[in-house]
Amino acid sequence: MDLNGRPITSWTIDMLFRDFLGRRAGLIKALTTDFIKFYEQCDPEKPYMCLYGYPNETWEVKEAPVVPHEFPEPSLGVNFAKDEMKLKDWIAHIAIHSDIWIYSYAFYIAARAGFDNETRYGKFDLIYESPPCCPSLKICASIYH
Repeated sequence: MDLNGRPITSWTIDMLFRDFLGRRAGLIKALTTDFIKFYEQCDPEKPYMCLYGYPNETWEVKEAPVVPHEFPEPSLGVNFAKDEMKLKDWIAHIAIHSDIWIYSYAFYIAARAGFDNETRYGKFDLIYESPPCCPSLKICASIYH
């Protein structure tokens, strides 16, 4: 099952790509246009919170659900580090970990769905051509230059 409760074997390669792009857009929105809302939801008094991007280009900060150990999860504790880091470093940290999560999630689904190598590699090329979350944020520019 995926995070939406669908059997992974029912995914098509195009569904995977649209899912990736939607989650990426949601994460970028959380870290840019909705940043104040995102920042306020990262309360250090709450338990370990994660930033989730969803296929419909929305996002949510919530506790990590219990999932099988092999299933990729977003970075735990986005709410803890914010008070211990400079703001721009914290945003970059969240963006980098968000990138890691959405790539891991896409590759996990592709592997479990049983796509052949040619199909996977063709779609992965498109995924790699989509800019990651962190370089999409001006605040992350110092990390890459």
